[in-house]
Amino acid sequence: MDNEIRLQVYLAHCGVASRRASEELILAGRVSVNGLVASTLGTKVRETDLILVDGKPVRLEQKKRYIALNKPAGYICSAKDPQGRPLAQDLLPKNITERVYTIGRLDFRSSGLILFTNDGDFAAALGHPSADLEKEYLVESTVPVPDAMLDAFLRGVEIEGELYKCATIERLGKKSVKVVLIEGKNREIRRVFSHFHLHPEKLQRIRIGPLLLGDLAEGKSRALTEGELQSFQTYIDAYRKRRKSNGYSN
Repeated sequence: MDNEIRLQVYLAHCGVASRRASEELILAGRVSVNGLVASTLGTKVRETDLILVDGKPVRLEQKKRYIALNKPAGYICSAKDPQGRPLAQDLLPKNITERVYTIGRLDFRSSGLILFTNDGDFAAALGHPSADLEKEYLVESTVPVPDAMLDAFLRGVEIEGELYKCATIERLGKKSVKVVLIEGKNREIRRVFSHFHLHPEKLQRIRIGPLLLGDLAEGKSRALTEGELQSFQTYIDAYRKRRKSNGYSN
């Protein structure tokens, strides 16, 4: 890396976090460059600079990782947890020494497909709301799900000033449905179910865009194949086009 690039881009390429999450680290004053805290997003850096995050040096990752994990319920999608709950990243193989992070999240009680990477562009392309990336879930309720809930979720239901609307919803049984979200707001399915006095006994994500959970066992992970990575190329191309149109070269 001979040319200067923005600090958040450098951090993303180091596998610290996605670009947006790296921006939050910078604004929080947790990043320093050559001994000086860099708390503005316009900072430019080179590979030869000494860059620390929380006092620890970071370096560019040489190997890109793209990993699918079938997260069990009871694991949290964070790098650390003050409450000491189990971390999803601890389920990854020990031979993965690169700093990887999740693309999006699944809440503590939910299970299913989650992606890990140290590729900032890949994470940004899939994680940004404008990507229109579908995510598919199986939901099992403790009590029968009324048709009114399905109709409302499909049309859009306002809860505490926030509009929640799924792309599709299909009844699988009296107590089970299949839901496809695009924007995927925080705890969206649980909020809608709770609004209708329902409780999801099981909430499992089975698809992210073109990638299926398939027969990956719970708690297990695997690397994405070249074909699977290629299936996400349209999202990456669209992301790069948006950045270019906004005047960003990197």
